[in-house]
Parts: sequence; structure tokens; C-alpha cells
Amino acid sequence: MGPRNFIEEIIDEDLKNGKNESRVHTRFPPEPNGYLHIGHAKSICLNFGLAQKYKGLCNLRFDDTNPTKEDVEYVDSIKEDIQWLGFQWDAEFYASDYFEQLYQWAEQMIREGLAYVDFSSQEQISLERGTPTKPGIESKYRNTPIEENLQLFRKMRAGEFAEGEVVLRAKVDMSSPNMHMRDPIMYRVLFAEHHRTGNDWCIYPMYDYAHGQSDSIEGITHSICTLEFEVHRPLYDWFCKVLRIHHPQQIEFARLNLNYTIMSKRKLLQLVSEKYVSGWDDPRMPTISGLRRRGYSPESIRNFAETVGVAKRENVIDLNLLEFCAREHLNKVAQRRMAVLDPVKLIIDNYPEGQVEILQAVNNPEDPEGGTREMPFSKELWIERSDFRENADKKFFRLTIGGEVRLKYAYIIKCTHIVKDEDGNIVEIHATYDPETKSGMAQSNRKVKATIHWLSTAHALPAEVRLFDKLFTVPEPDNTEEGKTFLDYINPDSLIVRQAFIEKCMENESQHPYYQFERIGYFCVDSDSTKEKLVFNKTVGLKS
Repeated sequence: MGPRNFIEEIIDEDLKNGKNESRVHTRFPPEPNGYLHIGHAKSICLNFGLAQKYKGLCNLRFDDTNPTKEDVEYVDSIKEDIQWLGFQWDAEFYASDYFEQLYQWAEQMIREGLAYVDFSSQEQISLERGTPTKPGIESKYRNTPIEENLQLFRKMRAGEFAEGEVVLRAKVDMSSPNMHMRDPIMYRVLFAEHHRTGNDWCIYPMYDYAHGQSDSIEGITHSICTLEFEVHRPLYDWFCKVLRIHHPQQIEFARLNLNYTIMSKRKLLQLVSEKYVSGWDDPRMPTISGLRRRGYSPESIRNFAETVGVAKRENVIDLNLLEFCAREHLNKVAQRRMAVLDPVKLIIDNYPEGQVEILQAVNNPEDPEGGTREMPFSKELWIERSDFRENADKKFFRLTIGGEVRLKYAYIIKCTHIVKDEDGNIVEIHATYDPETKSGMAQSNRKVKATIHWLSTAHALPAEVRLFDKLFTVPEPDNTEEGKTFLDYINPDSLIVRQAFIEKCMENESQHPYYQFERIGYFCVDSDSTKEKLVFNKTVGLKS
């Protein structure tokens, strides 16, 4: 057990004092207006993790109060992401389940003189709110008689007013130093079809009104949210107090900020809609679906969230930490395979023509039960072009003319000469092999300075390999120079596609979710992959 975070300290104190009948009930409350990203993953791990730790409950609640931006596609993707991360909600709810109750509470507030209908324009309301250093001005509609307010609010519900014509506001304090307390809007008119309630409603509650009351209805004990909601907490508390309902405790923690990344749903949507990426699950996106498609494991993301921890102060996490967590887990579970991404032909001149040897290769040295696989070896092989250098300095230990290397699981070879095409490109590397140096034989311990990977040309399969890099060229793409936007910092080399060769045994290996291409990095099969055209995504390299 590691040290407790500040939220656990609060919960421990509550349990000690018997608060909330010693219950712990959290919730994860996404708005279904986009795909979840790595920042949401931290929140998921926190809310579900606390419920697990304290043997409590965690709800999944969709805060679906804005039908113009919401879609069933987002609902389904959110549920898939949570389950993929390894969590299961105790109950599934929607803020729209509570529309009638929220409406009745709004009428109650009107009857008690705590809410009023306002016909002021958005510009007028904004102007009258004042500034943080200057008190607001009360709306001329603030003291409309209660009965008239009730009738007007019912007309709002009946669809008798146009969009933007009228709102319902809470009557709080126009001179409060907290701008959110200056008579916030509770309801607005929206003639939009809702993904669950259809056209039953034409008025919709604002997030600040619906959120806390939904928490209360569900009996949530600890309403955990990110730090930007700290200034909303007095309003959260005020609504619970004046409605005299169960009052959950709102606790804020620092959101996850990752360098070379953007987390704004609006900007992520822009990347998708303007075709800078192929979709929400593009492997360069920080979405959970993008990370999944890129080959990150749920274990690595949970470990990342735990390593980052829960803080009260905003900070920026290095992307290298996320990649480190991926390597840590993938090293344990990934099947080792050989792949040649930039192939050049190696011909072993003294190897018998037509002979094929079957060599044994280890599937995962980290897993004693992982077993071995067969690798065919023949006269003609593919090797990486970068593993040969015609004019090498003393620091280059791989293959050179007159130099020796070991072919992994096979023999020591010595380069004799090369063949170039008319443009001066190397098309063949010729070598001889020492038949006494096969791995496992007496002479196999002969020292050479490098071991390289290879594939038999007659047995290798072609594959498309997608090499991903950071989507942005600068650590803070949101912190732009004057006259620029985050789009100006998109990395033109964030995706490089290679036509490569892989082991033939991978032809029907869809059961393996994670691979290590030896000496290159960690990879996974992409969703575009077919039997006719295999496609692999690079998750991370072997080193940062």
C-alpha cells in the first residue's frame, strides 16, 4: 500500500466519523459529446478505483443536457472505453432520466423566490454580470412576481418562446466575488431532438444546475471532479442547500495535462472534422480509442494514472512517462517477432542452394511458459538497410565489408562484397557463413560485436507498417505564437508508412494483441488489417 492521496484522506475521515452512513459512492459523469481521452482515463481510474478500494459503488452517468452536441455514438464509445480499461459501473444513468424532477425543483425554487424568468439578451446578461472586480447589476426581470414567473416558466416548457428569447435564472447574489454566483442561468430554450427523450422537451437544464442535483438523486457521497470546477463548488453547494436535498461533497483534483498533446474536445473534434487525422481512433490521437488502436494496453494506462497520482495543483506530465508505462507492461506480455522495415537483400554465397533450415526462436524471454516458434533460414535473407554501412567508422559495430555479425538464432556471417544498381544504391549484400557457429553449437560463443535480425526472403510476408510520432512539434501546442493556432504545430512526420516484411507465422496470429519487433519496438495489428494486406501500428520504441 502506497501513501494515501488527499482524496483518500478525506474519505477515511468521513468513514471514521460515520458520514453518509459510512458509504462511499462515486460516479464518472461524462458528457456524450466526444470520445474520451487520456485525461478522462485518469478520472475513470480514480472514481472506479476509489469505489473498489472502499468496497463502495461507482455509477456511470451521462450528463446529456445539450442535445445539439450529443450522440449515441459517443455514449457507446464511452462505455466501450471504460470496460476496456477494466472497470464496470454499478449502475448506468443519464441526467435526462431526471429531467422531470429537475423541472419540479426549478418550479419549487420559483415558488420560494429563488429563481426568475429573464427576457434579457445574452449580451445584456453578460454585461450586467459585471467583472470580478465590479459588482453586477440586477436584471429588470429579477423581481417579477412569483405567479407570473411560474406561468412564464410553464410557457417555456410548452414551447411558446423562441430559442434565445428567454432563460430561467437562479436568484443568488449579483455582488458575489464569484462570477458563477451572479444569478446563473438554470434553463434555456432549445428546439433540438434529444438522443433519449426525443422531442419531449424544448427546455434543457444547464450543466451547473443538473450536475449536482443528479449527484444528489443518485446518493453520491463524493463528487470528484477536476480543478476547473473549484469555482463552481459554491453554486453546487447552494443548489443542494436551497433545495434541502442530499448534499454530496464536491472534491477537486488537478486534471491531467500531457506535453505534445491537446485535451480540448473542441480541438480534437476539429482535428477529426477537418481531416488532420483519420478519426477519433487515429493512433496519434490522445483518445482512449486512439491509444487502444495504437497498441497501448489497459494495464499500462492504469499504471500511468497511478504513477501520475492525484494532486491539487496543475502540472504538465511528460509524454515519455506514458511511453515508459507502455514499455513496462508490453515487455512482459508482447510476443517477440522479427520484422524488417527497410529491407535489403543479404545473400550467403557459401550456404547450400535450395536448403532451408528450421531454427527455434524464443517467443518471450520474460515468460518462461512462452515457448518457441519455428523460423526458416535460407541462402537469401532480408536485413535492415541500416544494419549495413559501406564506409563505417569505429563506432559502427554492425555489418561492414570484411566485418562479422551474428544473425540472431542462426550463424555468424562475414560480409565479402556488395552489388549496387546504376544509381549507386546497394541492392545486394554478399556474405559467407561459418557453419560451426549456429546458435547452441560449440563455436557459437565466438565473440562478435553485434547481433542483427533477419528474415528468409522465400518465407517472409509483406506488411504495411505505420510508424507514429508525436502529433505536434512543440511541447505546448495550445500555447501558440501570435497569429498562429495549434494547427500550425502539427508534425508533418507524425505518420510514416513503410512497406516491410514480417515472419510468416504472423499470417494467422490475430490472437496476439501485442508484439515486439525485435530491436525496433512494440507493435500491434491495426483495425485496417486484412488477410490480403496486413497492417501493423508502432506503439512505442524500445527506448525513449
